[in-house]
Formats: sequence, structure tokens, C-alpha cells
Amino acid sequence: MEKFYKLYKEHTVISTDSRNIIDGCLFFALKGKHFNGNDFAFQAIEAGAAYAIVDDATLPVHPQLIKVADVLDILQKLAQYHRRELNIPVIAITGTNGKTTTKELTAQVLSVKFKVGVTSGNLNNHIGVPLTLLSMDNSTQVGVVEMGASHLGEIAELCQITEPDYGLITNVGKAHLEGFGSLEGVKKTKGELYDFLVNHDGVILFNADNPLLTDMVNVRQAERLIPYGIGTNKAVILPSDTSHPFLCLSVQGYPEINTQLIGAYNADNVLAALAVARQFDINAEKAARAISRYQPSNNRSQLLQKGGYTFIMDAYNANPTSMAAAIENFSYLQGGHKWAIFGDMLELGKETADEHRNIIRLLKEKHIQNAFLIGHCFMEANENNDFQAFLSVDDLITYLQQHPLPKQTTILLKGSRGIRLEKMIQ
Repeated sequence: MEKFYKLYKEHTVISTDSRNIIDGCLFFALKGKHFNGNDFAFQAIEAGAAYAIVDDATLPVHPQLIKVADVLDILQKLAQYHRRELNIPVIAITGTNGKTTTKELTAQVLSVKFKVGVTSGNLNNHIGVPLTLLSMDNSTQVGVVEMGASHLGEIAELCQITEPDYGLITNVGKAHLEGFGSLEGVKKTKGELYDFLVNHDGVILFNADNPLLTDMVNVRQAERLIPYGIGTNKAVILPSDTSHPFLCLSVQGYPEINTQLIGAYNADNVLAALAVARQFDINAEKAARAISRYQPSNNRSQLLQKGGYTFIMDAYNANPTSMAAAIENFSYLQGGHKWAIFGDMLELGKETADEHRNIIRLLKEKHIQNAFLIGHCFMEANENNDFQAFLSVDDLITYLQQHPLPKQTTILLKGSRGIRLEKMIQ
């Protein structure tokens, strides 16, 4: 690994895609379900890669080809080695919902004072986390690493690579139940971050208002704790309406925080970032300004205006926990004409039918009558025809072309990425 690390220090740009080669980079020939990077090793070299790291023993000998037993294993071990050489504080963030927003808010406030290395986009898995670490250099002062998981044991593996000093679980809810098997499986896997920190004298930041997270902390007898939360921080969520649906917060010790995030559920994400800011001695006014400047992207809690309509775009992903939070927030939004469009929640396994019925029940409880449902799961769950349901986004588009909603309507879009709700805006 010392030899590998020396090679990496000479060629610090890493590529895993032969279509996106930068001159002098190292190409790691990873394998997936539908591709084998070994097949593109020579193409990467021809495109300018300094070396290609491969694990196909049948490939011919070549001076720019480095053969190893397992390319992914080498990538992960190189990232771990680099993380140790950097010797900087690293904050790991995971959770069912809100981890990307919390990661970006945390990086935003830390950037007031430090050069921050942070997960790009959604590179939060067994490949993305090593690439995140390897993107940091000697100028990086703090690392913020997002960790995602869809199966048992994945967070433990990512912790072994990242070796975080601080950790934060945003929440634990019903998502990826096909892989986790149950909510207990989700809880166990997310809790692997707490396990690592307790066993390595790390610091846990946790939402003390969340009974599940509090229990997870207590059962591990964790001692190095930083609590945060609406109650802990004496925070107040200020009223919002359809003309200004953004989250505004009054937090003790801070000026009023006017965010560009939609949804009261984002208050926990803001308070988590402020907890990190306090730990790193970030000035309160500067931290508040940094959060106010943050603009969400990639269909997460975004406000978009087009064609005389206002869209609350929250369709990057969906699960029962985030769907319920979106419905709760939408029900409190005052004033104006409102419609909601909900798409199927995917990857729920045997819980699929029950969870979609639960969402329909919640819509009725919250008196949200103006709603369309999209997808075969919602169509099956809509047993009493409480709402208009459509098999696909295209079917709803066809319907709305004949029956358009009135202008100046505020429209919530919430569903799993695979439903492609963004087509509604187009």
C-alpha cells in the first residue's frame, strides 16, 4: 500500500469511468452488475490515464497496467490510508432522510472558517465514500462524509474506511426495507456509526428530541455526546405560507435564520449543522448567514416557478417517513390554492401495500383532498377511489392537458426517483 500511495500522490486524480478520463489520472477498473471496467482499461490508457488498475489476470502485460487481486478492495484501502495520512477531523453523516441536506449545510457552515472536503452529490456508498476521501488533499482541514446504505453492515464497512471522529444520524425510518428486512434492520445498520464512534472514542452528535436516536445512544452507554434539537436549542419554527413557504427559525443565541429550504422537517437538519458549527467554534452570526445562503438543488426541498405555478419539488427520493413529513408540512402551509402529486415509494418489499395505504389514510386525516397519486402501488392501495390515481406520470400529464389546474396554484411533488415526477414540471 505504501507503493500504491506513492503512485497516488504522483497521480491524485481518480477515475472509474473510461468515458471521463483526465490526463495523468489513475483508472480503477471497477465491476458492476452491467459492466466490467477491465474491458475498458486500454481505452482509458489511450484516453490519457497514467495507469489502469485491473483485476483480470488474463489481460496482457502492459507497462501502464497494474494487476491486483481486487480493484475495489485496493480503492478502499488506498482511501483509508490517505485518510490516515491527512490526519484531519472527519464528520460522518448518515440517516434515512435529510443526510444530503445536513451534509451540505454542515459543509456550508464549516466553510466559514475551514477548507472543507465534502461528499460530492450522492457519492455516499462503498465506491463514493473512497472517492470522496481521495478527492481531499493536504489543504483540506475538515472532512464531511455522507454515508448511505441499503443493506445490513454497510455503514460498518464505510466507517472502517473513513474512520470518523464525529458522527451524526439524522433519523431512522422505513426505507430500503427490501435490503434491510425491517425497521429494526435499518436501526441496526445506521447504529453501526454510533458503534464505531463509541469503540474509537469518537463524538456523537444526536437529535435529543428524537426518542429513537436517544434510545440508540443510551443503549450504547455513549459518553462523548453533543445533543441538539428543537427543544434542546430552544428553537421556534416561524409560520410560513404559500407566498413564502421557506423554513424560518428562531434559535437561542442566533439571529433569525431565514433558509431557502422548504419544509419544517428541515429544522432538524439546520440544527444539526449548527451543532457541528458550535463544536468547531464557528461564530453564531456567520453560521446563521451561511445557512441562509444555502440553496438546495437536485429536487430536494426546492422551490421552482414555471408557467404561473409554484412547485415544491421534493422528488429526489421518498419513503414512508419522508412522505409523512412532506404531507404534514403541506397541511400546515397557509393560504392560496394547493395541490399535491404523490408518486410510488419504491424498495419497500413486503411492506409496500401497507405503507401506501397508510399514506392515503394520512392524506385523509390531514384533509388534503386536492391530490393525485401516481404508480401501480398507489393505484392498488387506492381501494376506495379516495383520490384520482394514474399508472404513470405520462398518464397524469395527458389528463392535466385536458383538465389544467388553475394558475397561481402551489403544487407539491413527492415520490421516489424512479417515478420521474420532474417530468411534471417540464
